Formats: sequence, structure tokens, C-alpha cells
Amino acid sequence: MHFDHAGIATENATELADRYAALFGLEIAHEETFDGMHVVFLDCGNGYLELLEPTDEGTIAQYIESNGAGIHHLALATDDIDDALDTVRTHDVTLVDEEPRPGAWGHTVAFLHPADTGGILIELVEH
Repeated sequence: MHFDHAGIATENATELADRYAALFGLEIAHEETFDGMHVVFLDCGNGYLELLEPTDEGTIAQYIESNGAGIHHLALATDDIDDALDTVRTHDVTLVDEEPRPGAWGHTVAFLHPADTGGILIELVEH
């Protein structure tokens, strides 16, 4: 596995993307509306920042309401998400997603519960 991206909850993904472009020279690698979010991936060279703006009252809107804007999750890339989930299960980690599901940018994803991962929501992502 390797680092893939950090998911950042924000109230305005376009504004934040523009700010990061000006501050750090980051460019948009991918942008879409998906699952109640406007999602913008910024290319950092060896991973991405995924900006998550809610477009409905779903998970990201609830996160921002409870916690404010900020890092929502960290994602690790795997070549075999089913195998990665099998490994996680052997360590008694609580899964948010028992089975992989469609994610942004056409990826397959599954989330691990923060209670068993040091307080961090971890996303496994297969490209």
C-alpha cells in the first residue's frame, strides 16, 4: 500500500482549490459531483488532496456541522481491495464498509472505522 490522498471537508471546494493553486502551485487532476459532494482532486506529485464540498445534507455536511472544515480522512491505495479488507478483518478492525463500493474518480473504496485506527477515518482505495 501507499499514500493516495487526504480528504478535506470544506464548504467551498472551488475557493479552496484556487487558494491551494496560488499558495502551493497545485493543479486540478480531477473534478466531479459524486454522492452528494462536489469533489476536487489536487495533484501533489506523490498523492492528492481531495476537497469535499457537500451538495446535500449527507455525510460531509454532517461532518462540517459537527467538526468544522478540515481533514476528513486519509486514503491508502491498494492493488487488491478485497485482499486488504481480508487482512483488516483478521485484526478485528471495525469496517464502515463490509464490502467495497464505488468511490469518486471511478475508484473502488472501503472505509475503516476511526475507533480502531487511532481516531482517523481510513479509506482503502483501489484504482
